[in-house]
Amino acid sequence: MRNSETVLLLLAPISGRSLLLAVFLALLPASAAHAETINGQVVSVSDGDTLTLADPSKQVQAIRLLGIDAPELTQDFGQKARAALSALAFNQQVTADCRTMDQRLHKLCVVSIGGQDVGLEQIRAGMAWWDKQYSAQQSAKERADYEQAEFMAKIHRSGLWNSKNPTPPWDWRHGRPDE
Repeated sequence: MRNSETVLLLLAPISGRSLLLAVFLALLPASAAHAETINGQVVSVSDGDTLTLADPSKQVQAIRLLGIDAPELTQDFGQKARAALSALAFNQQVTADCRTMDQRLHKLCVVSIGGQDVGLEQIRAGMAWWDKQYSAQQSAKERADYEQAEFMAKIHRSGLWNSKNPTPPWDWRHGRPDE
């Protein structure tokens, strides 16, 4: 039985304000359970915002960079974004501050190398957009840094911003069930 089914069974006899409180309490541990820090070595880079790291016990973890969305591999700048992330992170020791999960159950993490935020560097280089979808999971400073980095990349026409009308990946994926 899935967790959502268990919660519904437990809530069946509850109504009104008690129901709202029960739902809140049932969901609270689930969101807190996603928060974790993983230290490891980047063993592969899938695209401009997704990497795989091996922790000290050699278990591999797929990680999406929180707060960015890079072009898809088959999209303009997709291969360049992947190459940029690979140049930054491949074979490096990283710390992943994982805060939540996406719809595909990838861990969404702020990944850093020696204190340098890898996602922020992708935005600065013009290899990704600031993805506001998960901005609530970012600190106020991270949101401000990401917004400023995107603004500066646009002004300097860095990376994908050198194109006339770069298409954000969330628009590009729209209507593509395989993405």
